[in-house]
Amino acid sequence: MFIDTCILLATGAIAAIATFFVSERLAQGPVRSSAGLSLLVAAFFYFFPHSLGPFLTKNIPVVFIGASFVGMVSARLSSSYLRLATAGVLFCLIYLNTSSFFNGYGGALGTTASISLLAVLSLPVLNIKGRLTNGFRQLRKAIYGRRQR
Repeated sequence: MFIDTCILLATGAIAAIATFFVSERLAQGPVRSSAGLSLLVAAFFYFFPHSLGPFLTKNIPVVFIGASFVGMVSARLSSSYLRLATAGVLFCLIYLNTSSFFNGYGGALGTTASISLLAVLSLPVLNIKGRLTNGFRQLRKAIYGRRQR
């Protein structure tokens, strides 16, 4: 079970990074890159269902699709592959621990991807002491900079 979880965590990180790479570096756009890569992974497990165990065969395509939503982020917001990988891993952790909670709700993968991406993007706002200073400094500069003009 531990190995399966590690494989899913790696899948989440790879999906987010691969989607962002195809979107930005290969200029395919976020929707096309997410859909194309997800189709490849889903088709592989559709045609080769016994290549891995039943748990991985069922969950790898779902984790890949959801983590590819993380990789659809704009390069203006995050161009760090480490942050994207962290958000992909966080997506997988949330998915593994709350997937039964989202049964019957539409958009569960997108919502979970959004939560994980926002959590990772908010980390630089916190400084070492755990206070929100950097974000407030930027906000103050934006507000007062506009008033003086």
